[in-house]
Amino acid sequence: MPDVQKIRRQAGTRFAEPLVKLLAHCPISPNALTVAGVVITLVSAWLASEGRFLISGVVFIGAGLFDLIDGALARATGKASRFGAILDSTSDRISEGAMLAGIGLWFAHTGDTMAMLVTYVALIASFLVSYLRARGEAVGMECTVGLCTRPERVIVLALGLLTGFVFVAVTVLAVCASVTVVERLLYIHRKGKESGN
Repeated sequence: MPDVQKIRRQAGTRFAEPLVKLLAHCPISPNALTVAGVVITLVSAWLASEGRFLISGVVFIGAGLFDLIDGALARATGKASRFGAILDSTSDRISEGAMLAGIGLWFAHTGDTMAMLVTYVALIASFLVSYLRARGEAVGMECTVGLCTRPERVIVLALGLLTGFVFVAVTVLAVCASVTVVERLLYIHRKGKESGN
């Protein structure tokens, strides 16, 4: 069975390579790109909270380019660091939380309580997916398994914003991220039993 994550990573690297080569000659740091990506995502989240989903989706995709390039630029220029990795992970959580909060605010404004609750489930489950990976790595387990990792969540959310099917997108996120939480818990449990912990 092909390694989907490896294939996705290689595709992302090929896509980012021309931009990385260009930026490598500019006086811009990978961390600055990370922060810029967060700022742009906050703009996208604000647009979503106003119900302006199409432009929010376009801006969100733009922010995703920064997220794709920052790590590649750090590796290409020899500026990769532990702080940069932590900043990148933190910015991912801020960005994801802001986008789903913005969408949730729109649903609250329109009085759609069910959609708002589903969005909150998507938010909590998405955070738990990332939390379980971090906790797994903290005890020596590489926990990247699951149906809905961050790239998939970003793609689903972007498609929902661009097409206007935002409720469908957050519902897919809520379900798939919840399934991924269970998958990662079972994986960590199984690995723990195999190692005698």
